[in-house]
Amino acid sequence: MSASPSSMRCLCLPPRMGSSMLSYHSRADFLKLNSLTSLSSFQHRNGKLKLQSKPIAPSRKLHQPCALVIRCDHPQNADLPRYHSKKEKKPFPVPIVELRRAARERFKKSRGQPKKPVPPPKNGLIVKSLVPLAYDVFNERITLINNLKKLLKVVKVHACRYCNEIHVGPIGHPFKSCRGHRASIRKGLHEWTYATVEDVFVPVDSYHLYDRLGKRIRHDERFSIPRLPAVVELCIQAGVDLPEFPTKRRRKPIIRIGKSEFVDADESELPDPVPEPPLKPILTEIPDTEIIAPRDEEETIQLSEETLEAWEQMRRGAKKLMRMYPVRVCGYCPEVHVGPSGHKAQNCGAHKHQQRNGQHGWQSAVLDDLIPPRYVWHVPDVNGPPLQRELRSFYGQAPAVVEICVQAGADVPDQYKPTMRLDIGIPTSLREAEMVV
Repeated sequence: MSASPSSMRCLCLPPRMGSSMLSYHSRADFLKLNSLTSLSSFQHRNGKLKLQSKPIAPSRKLHQPCALVIRCDHPQNADLPRYHSKKEKKPFPVPIVELRRAARERFKKSRGQPKKPVPPPKNGLIVKSLVPLAYDVFNERITLINNLKKLLKVVKVHACRYCNEIHVGPIGHPFKSCRGHRASIRKGLHEWTYATVEDVFVPVDSYHLYDRLGKRIRHDERFSIPRLPAVVELCIQAGVDLPEFPTKRRRKPIIRIGKSEFVDADESELPDPVPEPPLKPILTEIPDTEIIAPRDEEETIQLSEETLEAWEQMRRGAKKLMRMYPVRVCGYCPEVHVGPSGHKAQNCGAHKHQQRNGQHGWQSAVLDDLIPPRYVWHVPDVNGPPLQRELRSFYGQAPAVVEICVQAGADVPDQYKPTMRLDIGIPTSLREAEMVV
């Protein structure tokens, strides 16, 4: 039975109506797909969250599929740097395999090419563009020490009498982590006393070099050469002039004879050097008897923010200086040497030092070797209840300088929030902690 023309007109849709209905369903499906995206649509790689969407039915009126990328440079929670036992050697900052591979690549590229002049500071000259930065790092260190002396008058910092652990807070923490003298009798409990600036900002000393490219320090010279803070020695080699610590300043590049042999260029035709004033005024440390505590809360907050900024500026500037002026550290002990090669003093007393005859195992240093951050437990609420021993896994940690500034009123920097675990809800009791999944 054939359909009549009238029935055919009732069943057929106009072209405009058909296209609009198709477009409507495609948009509905597209919105439904975006709203009900499954977990497989998310890709989490290297701290990036990527969302991809594709429409079910193609349509001319729909836009091209796009990708939404959410960056997360600072994760919510992060563990502290790995603790390396004193019985094992520190890992190299760059693995030996990668160093050898890079050396082979440099050798292949330089084969048949004319030798390029050695840039400073390897040729004996200083990098003039880094001299102002060296003065800034030196002054930021002095500012940090002076401000910490003032903050210690307001913020209570405790140090253990038997070990090197410290705690920032009204009272010491109750954790049984002491490994000092007769710790077994005290069952690992700390005996707290008042801390000093040296407990918060750990001094790391190194030998002062009159000539940075000179011969290595021998074992019999270890007592005749002065020692000073490693950060100060790095600034001196980068261009800071201190009268009490003279150093050799070359005005012409050295002449290389061999791989480790060189002679100084003739500077007799050059005019006599004229002593110039320092580029920036050099600060000095305030004696302990002249330290004045902040008068009110507003001054304390301002002082804590200034201290935190000095800490960050000093570490950031020292890291830039270490890229040009090499710093060495022993792989077995915390001995640091500022220079192209370590000294020969046989004063290493780390694990199995008898097999090495007391010699250090020198390797490239990182920033934490030069300026070690002393991690302490973060107190969520200074005016609240003290830390509980059973809730230890819920607390975070931060460098001692940062924790002092935060308790004094400064804002928490973003890079320290993951280790401080600020977004973790701390249970009020042990019963509530056991119910946490």
